[in-house]
Amino acid sequence: MRVAVARIGRALGIKGELLIDVLTDEPGRRLASGCHVLAGNRELVIATERVHGKRIAMRFEGVDDRTAAEALTGTLLEVDRDADERPEDPEEFYDDQLVGLAVIADGATIGEVAEVIHLPAQDLLAVQHVDGREVLIPFVAEIVPTVDLDGHRIIVDAPPGLLDPDE
Repeated sequence: MRVAVARIGRALGIKGELLIDVLTDEPGRRLASGCHVLAGNRELVIATERVHGKRIAMRFEGVDDRTAAEALTGTLLEVDRDADERPEDPEEFYDDQLVGLAVIADGATIGEVAEVIHLPAQDLLAVQHVDGREVLIPFVAEIVPTVDLDGHRIIVDAPPGLLDPDE
């Protein structure tokens, strides 16, 4: 399964270095020197990487000048990930693992996860409710105490009003 891990920004300098916008929570695992990434149908090997402000300055093997680097600007970088792979932290999950899971509140299935929305303050689970409406549930331990990937379900302990269509 291909997953996006970064987007290539502008060229930096004349020796092929590029600024990279990180899209993964695991940059040390996915965007380190020696890692292979996919840029469309092209496989690139990361030659060097270093922190540059809030981004990463990166050079790829075979991309040795500004012209070659500029040709990659805007390209999405992806990696092949096994569908069963899980993050190193047991309290973290990949978005695609959560989408489609049944959401259960008070013992009843209320819908399924349609999307994971990443906001600056917290993540939200966009749940397609069984009655057809969309419900946004803060993805925090107090409200979502259980994520059971093997059981294909998420248990929600919703505060009053969160799931009420009239609120």
